Amino acid sequence: MAPRRGLAPAKVNLTLHVTGRRADGYHTLDSLVAFADIGDVVTVGAGDGLTVTGPFAEGVPTDDSNLIRRALVQAGLRAAVTLDKHLPHPGGIGGGSSDAATVLRLVGAALSPETVLALGADLPVCVHGRAARMSGIGEVVAPLDMPNLHAVLIHPGLTVPTPEAFRRLTTPDNPGHDGLPKSRDADEWLDWLQDQRNDLEAPAFDIAPGIAEVLDALRGAGAALARMSGSGATCFGLWPSRIAAEDAARALVRPGWWVRACSLA
Repeated sequence: MAPRRGLAPAKVNLTLHVTGRRADGYHTLDSLVAFADIGDVVTVGAGDGLTVTGPFAEGVPTDDSNLIRRALVQAGLRAAVTLDKHLPHPGGIGGGSSDAATVLRLVGAALSPETVLALGADLPVCVHGRAARMSGIGEVVAPLDMPNLHAVLIHPGLTVPTPEAFRRLTTPDNPGHDGLPKSRDADEWLDWLQDQRNDLEAPAFDIAPGIAEVLDALRGAGAALARMSGSGATCFGLWPSRIAAEDAARALVRPGWWVRACSLA
């Protein structure tokens, strides 16, 4: 196999509505997901094994517990994979799922929807790889024709265990989305997004109060909308242009914070 290289983009939950809990314990969601033009970089070639490099390599397993390795096993394939890790983890931006989805794409593997979901709730939308509405327990992925949005992502170096965030929900039974915009007008989408939620924010604040400081900083820097992504601790703010987002990112640098400007689609 000739070496192939690809970007594993950060996944951003612009919204995350928790709509129920099934008898098997899995929570149902209604979430608007977009993908950034920044992320990890994955290279695959002939051979076997996983090598992790980059600024966030520490703590990433290279054995069969890694989602990349598990996905290749399910595909019945072998590959030598190098993961250049640029996204903080855990961060609520789908790093591991996006890494695995990118590897599957690079090796040309096509797993069944049931197998993809069994590997992880974020994997189906990451395999899809573009703006979508994700629902059910992650298995329902409906493409969305969204305008490009411009964001600053901040991870403050805090950890929020996803099971604990769900455990602290006041109620799992919350309303889903209603009346998604039908145009590609960015202002219309922004108005709609401001009326939506991330139902895991309040539980995450209890676990890691410093997340609220990040959101305050984003709003103070002029974000039209600031919200946590996924179960955290990464937060995002939206700006009207990439240049404005880049200017804000420079102003938002703090010791211990990972801060990046990006565009979402």
